[in-house]
Amino acid sequence: MPADNPAPAPPVVTRFAPSPTGFLHIGGARTALFNWLYARGRGGRFLLRIEDPDRARSTPEATDAIFRGMEWPGLDWDGAAVSQHAQAARHAEVARAMLAGGTAYKCFSTQDEIEAFRATARAEGRSTLFRSPWRDADPATHPEGQPHVIRVKAPREGETVIEDQVQGAVTIRNDQLDDMIVLRSDGTPTYMLAVVVDDHDMGVTHVIRGDDHLNNAARQMLVYRAMGWEVPVWAHIPLIHGEDGKKLSKRHGALGVEDWAAMGYPAEAMRNYLARLGWAHGDDEVFSTAQAVEWFDLGGIKKAPARFDTKKLDFISGQHLSAMGDAAILEGIDGYFATAGKAPLTAEARTRLGAAMYCLKDRAKRFPELLEKAEFVLTNRPISPDEKSARALDTVSRGILSELTPHLQTATWSRDALEGILTGEAEARGLKFGQLAGPLRAALAGRSVTPSVYDMMLVLGREETVARIKDAAEK
Repeated sequence: MPADNPAPAPPVVTRFAPSPTGFLHIGGARTALFNWLYARGRGGRFLLRIEDPDRARSTPEATDAIFRGMEWPGLDWDGAAVSQHAQAARHAEVARAMLAGGTAYKCFSTQDEIEAFRATARAEGRSTLFRSPWRDADPATHPEGQPHVIRVKAPREGETVIEDQVQGAVTIRNDQLDDMIVLRSDGTPTYMLAVVVDDHDMGVTHVIRGDDHLNNAARQMLVYRAMGWEVPVWAHIPLIHGEDGKKLSKRHGALGVEDWAAMGYPAEAMRNYLARLGWAHGDDEVFSTAQAVEWFDLGGIKKAPARFDTKKLDFISGQHLSAMGDAAILEGIDGYFATAGKAPLTAEARTRLGAAMYCLKDRAKRFPELLEKAEFVLTNRPISPDEKSARALDTVSRGILSELTPHLQTATWSRDALEGILTGEAEARGLKFGQLAGPLRAALAGRSVTPSVYDMMLVLGREETVARIKDAAEK
């Protein structure tokens, strides 16, 4: 007889579960991105859970910061964000279910008794892993009305193997596992219990998180097995280090996702760069979000810590900026201004930027650099040169600009014609073109960092170009 068709695999469900105690940092954003890419590439669901049981440190402002940090790079989640604190009754229910099923027990040991046990173990050179005397006690011996915790029964012999998609098979001896507390004496659940219950109830099939949680997996598997639940696929990803090879921290500079948004990096470029931090698809460095969704898999994640390299980020960002459509750049600038607390572009400024965009994108790595090059279309007469460009407007150069004006007033307004006039004027005076370009940049933009003088003249048009050169010549 032919074999029965195997049951279809359940749909992929991933999750990101940050604690709302501050901004969303780069490491968290990378973890969220990996989960988002894995789910989106398989038609699955990506969920967001706010792990907020610490009521003293979990604030609405921090939760909002996480939402903003997710929204800027476009990491949309399915359904409403889940509050772990709101599920506390469900967590306690599971602890009591384990107790009723005999896979957990009440422990009445006090902190003093636990510390005395450990002190004796240290003195005798034994393991200080606490072994509760209440594990196999007859319930009839339980002291009535006394405070107690609920502990899950860990196996005492054999090994627990974490089959990890990134780290490989990680084996932990069971005699190194304690009977961890799942419900405190005040009736509140522990983190280790809450995480497992939430992941199970949310239908999470793949737990993709930092490798600092790797050892937690063995302890959390105790709850899965105690409840007879299927263990999810584990994928513990390496941490991110700074360029000095040390764990990324405040000493390395900007850490929050919103900090990078306020620095003017396009969101798509940041997605691209974060995807490359610890994951690779062949030799591809620059790719679209659609390509990342198509390509991302757990097999491409590296075991070694990734290094945050600002120069590499700048390179990738510049590649994205040069390839972006004008409308996408204008939308990105709107977002940059909002994040940086700047006034939005006016309708007139958007029109001017759109006309000049073709000569602004090349070699700009971030929106501020593009906007600096765009100063010539964003400013109005009279132009006020900055200190550096003003040095190019000496008496001689103003005289040259004055003599140049009549030629421009009658010229055909095309690049070829303008190049002929300007190079001819420079050659007639025995000058290199750069010696003429400096005064022209000062006159047209008031800056030394600009597009080519030809591009500026073409964008500004004859009337505005001549008027600006006249202003500079007459000062």
